[in-house]
Parts: sequence; structure tokens; C-alpha cells
Amino acid sequence: MAAPFPDHPNLQGGFAPIQMECDVHDLVVEGEVPQALRGSFYRNGPNPQYSPRGEYHWFGGDGMVHAFHIADGRVSYRNRWVRTVKWQKEHEAGRALFGAFNPLENDESVADLETDGLANTNIVWHGNKLLALEEAHAPFELDPVTLQSIGPHTYGGKLNGPMTAHPKIDAETGEMLFFGYNADGMISEHMTFSVVDKDGNLTRSEAFQAPYAAMVHDFMVTREHVIFPIMPLTGSMERAMSGAPVYAWEPDKGVHIGIMPRNGSVKDLRWFRGEPGFVFHPMNAHSDGDQVVCDVCEFEEAPLFPAPDGTPGDPAKAVPRLTRWTFDLGKNSDDYKWQRLDDLACEFPRLDERRTGLSYRYGFFACDTDPEFKVGGFNGIGRVDHQTGRTEIYDVGEACATNEPIFVPRSEDAEEGDGFLLANVYDANRKASHLVILDAQNVSSGPLATAYLDHRVPFGFHGNWRPAAG
Repeated sequence: MAAPFPDHPNLQGGFAPIQMECDVHDLVVEGEVPQALRGSFYRNGPNPQYSPRGEYHWFGGDGMVHAFHIADGRVSYRNRWVRTVKWQKEHEAGRALFGAFNPLENDESVADLETDGLANTNIVWHGNKLLALEEAHAPFELDPVTLQSIGPHTYGGKLNGPMTAHPKIDAETGEMLFFGYNADGMISEHMTFSVVDKDGNLTRSEAFQAPYAAMVHDFMVTREHVIFPIMPLTGSMERAMSGAPVYAWEPDKGVHIGIMPRNGSVKDLRWFRGEPGFVFHPMNAHSDGDQVVCDVCEFEEAPLFPAPDGTPGDPAKAVPRLTRWTFDLGKNSDDYKWQRLDDLACEFPRLDERRTGLSYRYGFFACDTDPEFKVGGFNGIGRVDHQTGRTEIYDVGEACATNEPIFVPRSEDAEEGDGFLLANVYDANRKASHLVILDAQNVSSGPLATAYLDHRVPFGFHGNWRPAAG
């Protein structure tokens, strides 16, 4: 018999897991779904199958993918757990067997079992494959229509080690660029950088050493450069063995940003130094001669993780705000410029991905206009116009909260930012979620269409779009 879930903030309300998989052929829709919107919107996030073993962490739940298939003004829905080794073993046992981060918390029955991860963070469509991602293992392939689990995808055995949950797809070449940290299988400074061509072939992979072992959630690319942010959310197995946190905030280590030319190698990495801060997600980056500009959602200190002695962080410093870093590669210096672009609390930044790595005008994000920032749920969806500096926001409504919005262009040749924003919204009044479709050029006017579910899409992480074939 399955045990009740514990009283934990990331297992309640909009975070609370759902215990079923289902299919809905035709969702109830208010408004009109644009005829130009044809394809599938996938969302991924943690949805633990059983009451957790040891101390629960939001990042430690089993991956569940939610698919909204959209065509001809209709929306259908399907959700499935990603059937990893962990999921299968726990399903057979009828209880949790694995700890979130610390292998010492694993049940003895799986103490020596090698797993294929959680596949709970992101999901991308590349090389005609739908890949569920997390940052400690290889991608996990799913069927794009049925969401049937196919299994780990290692590019014909060429991928050795993990792949970030945040690869970047170059719209000009079709290449997918990615990195891995803790790439030697242990918590360490060892990192890799890899490139997959538009057809899904791994064509490049190099290894390098970061300044220290850290959780490196995301990175940036431009047409000319690759940018690796190493920030002081450090990892230590020695710390874990003593009963202290595996990952902890150590601001004294400072920030190290590595910049590598795309036409060079990791031997050409140049490291810049900055004051303590933390970034989960960048919005975009671009190069202009010797200038490299990165727009990121930066925290004063990393949220969700304690100090090395287990002391909780300061919530007042765990508020992400849109920030610009500017690096001058022509200077004989390891510093860089820092500029706060907006005081609005915002996270999960996105853009019109056709401008990934290039100069761009529009960015999109989830935001919170309440001064008390709440991880996981945001009360607004925003658009920033970097040309005018203007931000507009759609308030998702009373007792409602949203996560990451994704952008879908109106057509392949539409102007930058001409298209739609899609996002899930949890309504605490209904205790259920809905999908909103916004006009990306008129965000504050509210949804063009709203498609309603009768259950939650638990607060999760990331999603992406797969355009309809033909």
C-alpha cells in the first residue's frame, strides 16, 4: 500500500503530484485557438510516484511529461511518467527506493544499481527525436505522439557522461550544443562540451576542468562564442558523507565565467571573475566583435539550497531579476560589466528561439509582482522589449499561478516576436490547471484561448514546441 506524502511545501498546492496518466481527446476551450497554431506543446516536471525516501527536494521527483497536441482549433492532452529505471524499480516495489541526491539514502536493494536518471527537467525536439532531459544523465527518448518511453539516447554510444537539461539549438545551422557537469561520474570539476548536427549525429565532444565543482544548470551560446557560468552552488561528496548537504551555497568562491570561441576548443577558454550571484536560466546572449552580452535572471544567492552547514538561505536574496553581463574580450582584464535591467522578480526566461545566440529584441518570462517571491508559482507572464525598454504583463488571475511561457512563431518566416505564448496556469479555486494561448505582441490583453483540464499540471520546469509535420 502506497504511503501518504509528507507535509512538505513542494508536495502541496500547485506542487502536489498527480497519481494518474490520462488522455483527453478534445479539451474544453474558451476563446478561439489560432488556426496557425499546429503542433505539440510538451511540459516536463517532477511528479514523484511514491512518498519520497529521505529529505524531499523539488528537483528529485520522477519526470512526468504533459503533451498538448494542437491543430484545427482543437486541443488534445496526454500525460505519461517517463519510465526510467528508477520509476520501474519503484513501481515494482510499490515504494520509493532512491534518495533525491544522496546515494547513501538509497534502499539496500538498489545500492549498486546504475540508473538512467529522472528525466524530469526539460524536453526538446531535435533530430526527429523527442528527448526528456535532466542534467545528470543522458537524454531519454519518448514517442512524440503516444509519449511511450523508448529509453536512454546516447547518440550511438558516442555520448559519454551526462547532458545538460538546457541544450541550445542554433536556428541557422540546426546544430544542438550542450555541456555536462560532473562528467566523470562523480561530483567533480570535470565538464564536457558537445555538438550534435541537425540530423542528430554527435560530431564533437571535448572535456575540461571548471574552477570548482558546482551545479551548472544552464549556459549560453552566441554565433561566435560559448559561455559557461560557474557559480558558487558547490557540490561535495565528502560533505555528503559527513551528513552535510551535497549541494550548498559558498559565496566566497565567487563567480567564474568561461568564454570559448565556437571555432576554437576548450583549450581557448578564457575565465572572467565576478561577485557572488546565481543564475538558473539565461534569456539569451550575443556577440558583437569583442563584446559578448548575456541577459540572465540573476539571484543574489541560490534559492532552494542551504549553506554548507545546513543553515537555510536568506529568502530576501533569493529573488531573480533580469540582469545584463557585458564582457570585453579586447581588454586585458578578467572582470565584466554588470547591469540590472529591471527590478521585477522574473524567472524562466525565453525568447523567439530563431534568435538564439543572435542580437534580439523580445524576451518572455514568468514573473511575480508580489514582493514576496514564491518559487514555483508566478502571478504573471511578461514580455520585455529590449529596444524600447518597455515591459508588459498578463496577470494570470486571483489564486492562480503560472510557470515558464514558451514562444511559437506565427509562421516560419514571421518577424521576430510575431507569434504566440503558451503556458500552463494552476487555478487554486478549481484545484486544476489550464493552458493559456497569448498573442506574443499583445501579452497584457489576455488569452486568445484557454483550454481547461480537470486536474493539476504540477508546478514543473520547462517545455518546448514540436511543429506539426508538413
